[in-house]
Amino acid sequence: MAERALLLLVAASPEQARNDLAALSIGERDRLLLTLREWTFGPEVSAVAACPACAERLEIGFQTKEIQPPLRPEPEALLGGRFEAEGYTVEFRLPNSADLLAAAEEGAESPEEVRVLLLERCVRAANGDKPVPASTLPETVIGTVEERMAAIDPAANTELALTCPRCGHAWHAPFDIVSFLWNELEARADRLLIEVHWLASAYGWSERDVLALGTYRRQRYLEMVQS
Repeated sequence: MAERALLLLVAASPEQARNDLAALSIGERDRLLLTLREWTFGPEVSAVAACPACAERLEIGFQTKEIQPPLRPEPEALLGGRFEAEGYTVEFRLPNSADLLAAAEEGAESPEEVRVLLLERCVRAANGDKPVPASTLPETVIGTVEERMAAIDPAANTELALTCPRCGHAWHAPFDIVSFLWNELEARADRLLIEVHWLASAYGWSERDVLALGTYRRQRYLEMVQS
């Protein structure tokens, strides 16, 4: 997914270097992707989810602004942080797409494997009586690292609060803008190919001719063909 996120951002921001986009925190990256989603499809989002308790399908509707944190972190905060806990001093930075790509390249597949690799890459220094590897920190200290990261960059973990109308079960479902936007774009591309086929078959136009019509005129021609 990190590679897809970068492909989308590079296409939307060709003036920015890929490495600079890869260095954005996950929350900042997803903020940009939500903005791209608004530009492309508008602010209204429609999705479906399955209740984990009874498997009922729920139709979900919301605005992109509803899942954006109200305040954007200060640039200095996004550089990371430092804290002391249980006799350890820990310095860390926020995970980014380059870290996720590195996890994929190293074959990390399970959530725990990815978690350990991100911890090792993002903890700049960990000292008790002496420097220690990040992965050997007590679980409570690791939990504090993750809590601090989430507090600094809340947009990195977007969840929807849902309640099943059938059984009343309430839960939080993750919303992944990368996969959601990618799937929307794939669906639009497939739809566009079908429209080109219909109009080319009906009028003998080339693909370039059809795409040059613009959305409104293309839809009007499609309505006449289908009627």
